[in-house]
Amino acid sequence: MQNYLEGLNENQREAVLHIEGPIMIVAGAGSGKTKVLTTRIAYLMHKGVDAFNILALTFTNKAAAEMKERVEKILGNTEARNLYIGTFHSVFARILRAEANKLGYPNNFTIYDTDDAKSVIKGIVNDMNLDDKHYKPAYVYNRISAAKNSLIDPVAYKMDHSIQQEDAKSNRPLLGDIYDSYTKRCFKNGAMDFDDLLFKMYVLLTQFPDVLAKYQHKFQYVLIDEYQDTNLAQYAIIKMLGARHENICVVGDDAQSIYSFRGATVQNILQFQDDYEDVKIVKLEQNYRSTQSILNVANQIIGNNKNQIPKNLWTENTEGDKIILARTMTDNDEGRFVADAIKEQQMRNHYRNNQFAILYRTNAQSRSFEESLRRMNIPYRLYGGTSFYQRKEVKDFLAYLRVIVNGQDEENIKRIINYPARGIGKTSIEKIMVVANMQDKTFWEVIENPLLHGIKGAGGTAIENFVTMIHSFRTMLEKQNAYDVAFAVGKHTGLVAELYNDKSVEGLARYENVQELLNSIKEFTETPDEEGELKDKSLGSYLQQITLLTDADQNKDENADTVTLMTIHAAKGLEFPCVFVVGLEENLFPSAMSMYDRNDLEEERRLFYVAITRAKDRLWVTYANSRYRFGQLVQNDPSRFIEEIPDKHVDRSFTGMSNTARGSVGAFGNMLNQSFDKVPSLKKLADKLAQPTAKPHQASADFKADDVMEMEVGMKVEHQKFGFGTILTLEGGMNNRIASIQFEGGHGTKKIMMNYAKLRIVKTP
Repeated sequence: MQNYLEGLNENQREAVLHIEGPIMIVAGAGSGKTKVLTTRIAYLMHKGVDAFNILALTFTNKAAAEMKERVEKILGNTEARNLYIGTFHSVFARILRAEANKLGYPNNFTIYDTDDAKSVIKGIVNDMNLDDKHYKPAYVYNRISAAKNSLIDPVAYKMDHSIQQEDAKSNRPLLGDIYDSYTKRCFKNGAMDFDDLLFKMYVLLTQFPDVLAKYQHKFQYVLIDEYQDTNLAQYAIIKMLGARHENICVVGDDAQSIYSFRGATVQNILQFQDDYEDVKIVKLEQNYRSTQSILNVANQIIGNNKNQIPKNLWTENTEGDKIILARTMTDNDEGRFVADAIKEQQMRNHYRNNQFAILYRTNAQSRSFEESLRRMNIPYRLYGGTSFYQRKEVKDFLAYLRVIVNGQDEENIKRIINYPARGIGKTSIEKIMVVANMQDKTFWEVIENPLLHGIKGAGGTAIENFVTMIHSFRTMLEKQNAYDVAFAVGKHTGLVAELYNDKSVEGLARYENVQELLNSIKEFTETPDEEGELKDKSLGSYLQQITLLTDADQNKDENADTVTLMTIHAAKGLEFPCVFVVGLEENLFPSAMSMYDRNDLEEERRLFYVAITRAKDRLWVTYANSRYRFGQLVQNDPSRFIEEIPDKHVDRSFTGMSNTARGSVGAFGNMLNQSFDKVPSLKKLADKLAQPTAKPHQASADFKADDVMEMEVGMKVEHQKFGFGTILTLEGGMNNRIASIQFEGGHGTKKIMMNYAKLRIVKTP
């Protein structure tokens, strides 16, 4: 034990040895808080405290298991197995099972997961003859969950004027009645949901003084990990359990409080010293993870928050490289820049894939990075989420587009025929399949004439309407580009409205993902290839491109050598040698929803701080000048957080304009040829790409692009790739000028977007 204590720095040792009375350990990022917490528990037991009298609460089972294992290793015996170490929910469930009869529950009560809870709510909504599209189970569940975590029961909910005003404003005045019915039904079923494990624990301790006294006496020492992430219910329970002995130890970092959307409140840690007069405060400021350069930026950023416990992280590690700040033109350029930087670091410094992490504010941002990594053949793993093109809402939308292009696609027809719900039930679909098999017809041939095939009534009418809608979209294919068709699909199918009306956190994420898909289609139709040449903007062409991206198998091995992509929220507690923090733009990071409230804005800054402190050796911060949002190319201002980084800590020389990740036409053609078995429709395009191409042009030594507004029909010009040519026609205005140019050397006539391609006027003698 004594030898182990010698491995602690001065502040860590102070935190371990102070075992009597309340103590708050303010543990900065990478300062060894888990080591301090486990050593403190081991020291308590070494001093004679019985393991059964120690309660340690964490937020993850992994953290709890690690703590037990470390304590056992320090002590060299199995006594640590008797500790009450676990998550809030697991420990409280254990206590509630022992005391369930006092609350009228059976000892073997069921614990409902989220899906179970939503199913119960859906049944109640239907029983009350309410519209479950308006009273969406996900929305209702989140509303009830928030109430429980704020210790508001159904009676208090219906009596709270502000809550009732909110429900009335959302046109859901019966939420309180649903909450009441839900509580009664769960009780009748002998079940508690996840939030009940906190709420019922609070009820147990407040309504039964003998039970409170029992556990106050039992838990003489209470330790809380990640205290900044606790909500009101957790705070109240901890306060009650620790009231008798006040040997309460909380460990956390206010600068890493980023879960207010889950009900966590940073005030719990900021005001801890107000709850106890003789509280001991120990700050762990020595960082063992990052370079001093990274910590300098982190300290500077978080120093702009007003509501905080002051601290200054420092390290004995090397100074390290400056932070790289990269500006790119678009979000796709941002993706390419990151992929290029990873390749460069691998070649220069021999990093493995799993030593890189790309951190973003929202899951919808993953698309451009996934595409760029795939093009560069860099394996990656999406952490805490599904690959963008594998997300249900994205696959649903793409299913519509694929059915419009190819009516024989039975799997995708079945996926969308009743989504959003249009009254075509499972029985009707099964009947269609039976008829199709018996008569050797395709699924589409049957639904084109439902009456002819014996499908009548409301279901038959709904099928006819569905077919008419698909036909109307198909009429757009020849004259409209991919985005126009996709926009019409989103509008007229009701799919986008369905997602928009779901105001839950999950619903918002699904809506953003569909908008991001539309953004990618919009960008496809408006962006020329790398040389400025116009391309096929049709829906079929877009789907071919997507097929090539999504056919690649995802690596499911968590221990594989893959780049990690995740949200910053999911990255908390992790570390990587190389970290890219991307999308640092106003209205994205910080989020548009946090711009007008100081508390919300300060949480966004804490989120940026968390992202920075995940990096050990190297850190990149990137942003895009423009990005497609809701179908519009939006010009972005750099995040205000970038302005808060001192110039002396940043290398601003990177612009991220590299095109090396785009690949050549030949490589693309090879990919198409390899895809014939899966996508025969690509053969025509592959054959075209396989044709011999003209010899690339070597630009003149004095090549310098001229002002496109000075160019006229009949002029001879030089293009960096296609060589010399003559301008045949000019169309458009200053910002979208298009030239038709007849090139020499076998390149033929091409339409060029002049703002993208560099052209030199060839002056004749």
